[in-house]
Amino acid sequence: MTYDYIIVGQGVAGTFLSWQLMQAGKSVLVIDDAKPFTASKVASGVINPVTGRRIVRTWMIETLLPFALDAYTTLGKQLGVNLIEQTNILDFHPTPQMMLAFKERLPVESDYLRVPTNEAAYQQYFNITFGIGEINPCYLVDLRTMIEKWRNYLQAKNALLKESFDVTQLIHHSPFTIHYKDVTASAIIFADGAAGADNPYFSLLPYAKNKGQAIIADIPDLPRTSIYKQSITLVPWQDNLWWIGSTYEWDFKNLEPSADFRNKVEAQLQHWLKLPYSIVDHIASERPANLERRPFVGMHPVHTNIGVFNGMGTKGCSLSPYFAKQFTEALIQKNAINPLADVQRFTKILSR
Repeated sequence: MTYDYIIVGQGVAGTFLSWQLMQAGKSVLVIDDAKPFTASKVASGVINPVTGRRIVRTWMIETLLPFALDAYTTLGKQLGVNLIEQTNILDFHPTPQMMLAFKERLPVESDYLRVPTNEAAYQQYFNITFGIGEINPCYLVDLRTMIEKWRNYLQAKNALLKESFDVTQLIHHSPFTIHYKDVTASAIIFADGAAGADNPYFSLLPYAKNKGQAIIADIPDLPRTSIYKQSITLVPWQDNLWWIGSTYEWDFKNLEPSADFRNKVEAQLQHWLKLPYSIVDHIASERPANLERRPFVGMHPVHTNIGVFNGMGTKGCSLSPYFAKQFTEALIQKNAINPLADVQRFTKILSR
């Protein structure tokens, strides 16, 4: 079998890269073994334009936000599903200091920050101590549906190989041809998420593995019109459930859900939420983050038909659509990739 490109991994990054390449008329084979708890499958799917305690704009958000909205909408129409909807964040200030910090940022970030006019409406659901701020617009992506539907599409197009990738079977005979088992392609691109840190071609990149955990809960009386945040975040999830998370654990011994996290979530819910709830699941996964907080996009400086599309971290929902398009245009039209994302910035490291 011969393809233009092999893509390893079908999380949000691999999904968008394969879609963009196929939109451009290229033949693609995606290799993915459908592990149940990859970062994309357990992520909340929230696209938030501001970040951190200082409430500052995330990198390139003015460009990324409208691009992501259009990309998810277009892909959803192709798959016959709605993948994205505006779901703003209501930020319940936990301390007077956080309330003041939000108010100080209001005139600076008026494009994204508001004070809701109907704060009293939420008193029946939450204990409100220091007021509420609103982040608007935010978007919620149905990642699980997207990955499942795109997987079905790939399978129908004979563009999916359902197995774990075995790097020992990869042979690159020339700068223009690689072989993997009985497959030949002009190039292979690794969109393999957390596994990228152990990829022999890209393991020298500054990956920073971290573990994320989330609780899946049933809160039947809570309106699903918003995302609610106070120390933890409550996000509308599939099957009328709620995703509650998340942690950013840099020092961890395993990827098992921990009792400490569950206890922390339950303590916060008892303090904050007035409604009855029940916990139905507890999930955990490893994220493909990196020390620079900028993605890894492009072809290896030495093995020029081996590429990487990884390192998106917690911003994968907003970064992946835009940089999948940039990568596709770089591959086909030789357009430049944003130098802050281009993996060529690590040429000295990867040339060792």
